[in-house]
Amino acid sequence: MAEVIRIAESASEVETPALPQNVEAEAALLGALMIDNRLVEDIQLKLKSLHFFEPLHGRIYDAILKLTDSNRIANPVTLKPLFDGDEGMKEVGGPAYLAQLTGSGAAVIGARDFATQIYDLALLRALIGVGRDLVEGALDTSEDVAPLAQIERAETELYRVAEEGGAEGKAKSFGEAAMESIRNAEAALNRGGGLTGITTGFKGLNSKIGGLQRSDLIIVAGRPGMGKSALATNMGFAAAERFLQDQADGTEPRKSGGAPVAIFSLEMSSEQLATRILSEQSKLTAEQIRTGNLRQKEFNEFARTADQLHSLPLYIDDTPGLTIAALRARARRLKRQKGIGMVIVDYLQLLQGTGKGSAGDNRVQEISEISRGLKQLAKELDLPVIGLSQLSRAVEQREDKRPQLADLRESGSIEQDADIVLFIYREDYYLASKQPAEDHPDFAKWQDDMGRAHKKADVIIAKNRHGATGKETLHFEGMFTKFSDLVDEGYMPEMR
Repeated sequence: MAEVIRIAESASEVETPALPQNVEAEAALLGALMIDNRLVEDIQLKLKSLHFFEPLHGRIYDAILKLTDSNRIANPVTLKPLFDGDEGMKEVGGPAYLAQLTGSGAAVIGARDFATQIYDLALLRALIGVGRDLVEGALDTSEDVAPLAQIERAETELYRVAEEGGAEGKAKSFGEAAMESIRNAEAALNRGGGLTGITTGFKGLNSKIGGLQRSDLIIVAGRPGMGKSALATNMGFAAAERFLQDQADGTEPRKSGGAPVAIFSLEMSSEQLATRILSEQSKLTAEQIRTGNLRQKEFNEFARTADQLHSLPLYIDDTPGLTIAALRARARRLKRQKGIGMVIVDYLQLLQGTGKGSAGDNRVQEISEISRGLKQLAKELDLPVIGLSQLSRAVEQREDKRPQLADLRESGSIEQDADIVLFIYREDYYLASKQPAEDHPDFAKWQDDMGRAHKKADVIIAKNRHGATGKETLHFEGMFTKFSDLVDEGYMPEMR
């Protein structure tokens, strides 16, 4: 006779494993806190009432914090009036339970260990909750289900659980903050001066802004054709290349001006972006590379450059139509998996907000959400975020085409959220469109103006929370979309 296998008829018949918990440790900790209120100062930095598995214990913990925060003693006697009507307390015998918790004075010795265990078990329960929500969401097959959105939401929740176990938030003394400043100054000195953050790849710009600082949002803005993407790509390449060099030299990460870089390219594909970088470094035009119009020697140089850059810690995500929430989830994953130290978003207006309203919703509010999200990402991951932004057409309607902060497209919040705003202005771009006929009286003047502006780009520092504003002129090679430091023929470097 064949064996009959019985299948559970309902989910309730399946035995659910008990959640990770240690109610005894919770009781011992509460007793220790009531015996010695001084323990509260250390433990409350990390432990919250929601970390307790037993709800009554969480309420007792909150009551202890409430009394100690108002400089009152928290013990069974002072806590009793707060729990006279508590139903949970009645179930365990009434307020006399508070006195029972203080029964073992030995618990004071292990109080910090108890707190750590309670906290760790709470993280495990949170992890189980994320997994359960993920399973339930995956089982939902209704029409309005968006699997990718569920994955992004799960990644965000997982990262939140992971970060819960990170450093405790606390105020720094002036001495601690001063030591941090000294370490930054020492790092700048070791790099030759001027650079306290991640390198931009340009000496003059580094000296003006000190490099790209951790937790900063840097906006690079300009009209189409000015070279926003090229400048940001050049910066990303310089940071990744410096990181690679410092690794080979054994330089400490903190003293390095480099970092692994993530580029979120919402406009160009990863292949197009890689071609642009290879064009910059091999001095071959992107058109030559795409069409294969190369001599053997040029192809060999191209292949050699590609081989050298094979291990470059630069990661490209070209997923179109990303929401700000999805971008943040992907950046967190890259930080966790690849250790990225810089993020580039090309460009801000192609991101989408998280709102589910109609297409007629206020775009200004959506851009405000995106700029705030990028700033939060910079602070959350403690790295610089470079966000590229379009400028409004108002620039084209003025005689002076140099960008101004008011030209930032669609939202003043971009200016508000940014720590640094850089504008790109190339005079030769506008002069080229105004070329007069050779027999025109203004042709000679146009030639002089074009000769002065040719292959030059002004990077205008319109906002700088860390220092002065100003301008840095760079050399721009349009054929290879490459920016570089401008060599002033009238300047000779100081002999050392």
